[in-house]
Amino acid sequence: MPDPKAQYRGRFAPSPTGPLHLGSLIAAVASYLDARHHRGQWLLRMEDLDPPREEPGAAQRILDSLQQHGLVCDEPPLWQSRRLGAYAVILAQLEQDGQLFRCDCTRAMLGPDGACNGRCLQRPGQVSSPWAMRIKVPPDHTITFTDQVQGLQHSALGQELPDFVLRRKDGLDAYQLAVVVDDAEQGITHVVRGSDLLDSTARQIFLQQLLHYPTPHYCHLPVITGRDGKKLSKQNHAPALDDNRAPGNLRQALAFLCQPTPPRELASAAQILDYAIPHWDPGRIPPRLDIPAAADACH
Repeated sequence: MPDPKAQYRGRFAPSPTGPLHLGSLIAAVASYLDARHHRGQWLLRMEDLDPPREEPGAAQRILDSLQQHGLVCDEPPLWQSRRLGAYAVILAQLEQDGQLFRCDCTRAMLGPDGACNGRCLQRPGQVSSPWAMRIKVPPDHTITFTDQVQGLQHSALGQELPDFVLRRKDGLDAYQLAVVVDDAEQGITHVVRGSDLLDSTARQIFLQQLLHYPTPHYCHLPVITGRDGKKLSKQNHAPALDDNRAPGNLRQALAFLCQPTPPRELASAAQILDYAIPHWDPGRIPPRLDIPAAADACH
């Protein structure tokens, strides 16, 4: 459970697979405003754990773009690529506790939920390299939490996902492991991010429970989509932000989040953020928001 007495510590955690786009700016702005509105700290984590997908120079471009938009973190960024030893320690702990098993399933062998479903668990001596490390979820394990925007969430995790990957076949640590370990390391109390990651939250809470970590408060924002209805993302070739238009970009992000419109005379990124912080109201954000209907949905 979240610690109600803990000082607010939020974070923004981009992956350096390309420059910031409007979708990632929306998540950054929301997490920043929520932290500043609560007089908390806002941290930055670079989730650079997947070298094959990373774009050279993207990490620095992200840092520069955040700076241009007035989004300045309170501590030096945490780089996941420098945290491999910490992940290895936790994996070893979980394995020693009998929570993990090796899996050599191909994608075709996995169930529709991506789980091994006990195939490899029943044949430990026959699993061949390369293998992934998976964590077992008890069949009766359920996760319930209240999301600030999406409301009450209930997951029969043990039935829906009997196991999931913590270390991939290629030897890279999985997102679910790294994010849980790093949220605990950074003392994160509040997670504000896109609702495309809502499905991951039950898995992360399960890991937090196993490792006796506190569970943050969660706030999952509606995901911005293009005119084709697809999520605005680097994978879908979302255009990079023009940092020379930072004030306009911030206004667009605030409009998507249904926040009060800053007065026209506020011309700089700093002025717009200074206005937005005291006026920040997550209660105005709808759980889902279609771009063509955005103006109507915010009223």
